[in-house]
Amino acid sequence: MYAKDNFEKLYRTYYMKVYSYILTIMKNASVAEELTQETFYRAMKSQYRGEAAEFTWLCAIAKNLCYDTLKKQKRVQELDSDLPQEFNVEELLTDKESTLWIHKMLHELEEPYKEVFSLRIFGELSFREIGQIFGKTENWARVTYHRARLKIQEKLGDGEKKGENL
Repeated sequence: MYAKDNFEKLYRTYYMKVYSYILTIMKNASVAEELTQETFYRAMKSQYRGEAAEFTWLCAIAKNLCYDTLKKQKRVQELDSDLPQEFNVEELLTDKESTLWIHKMLHELEEPYKEVFSLRIFGELSFREIGQIFGKTENWARVTYHRARLKIQEKLGDGEKKGENL
């Protein structure tokens, strides 16, 4: 553990350098800011052994966080690309009659799919916020939302086959 005075000095000295390093990898300012904070948090919680320069040590922590984040993003993108694109649930919500029908389908969905979908679409919450509400990860919220979307899309497909009006 870093002493408080030493950590504050470390933070002031290297914050912008670490942030710039992460920004070049992630290409997103808000993600870079978040990962920079996480880098310093992990640095504060770990033991600096002095085997490398402080900046090198911080960049190693930052690099690992970036790669973990990129892996998660890739998995989410793969999940998104696997979804059938026949029906776009979000676009259907602009039509009043379709909205009523989707609300009926939502009523039939089991938890947590119903609540996660509602929080995302109607509450306009981020996946991170939804994960926090459930005490789960952001990735859990994403997967649960996409599964709910798939269930609704399946019901939409079944309804269309039966000749039901949207």
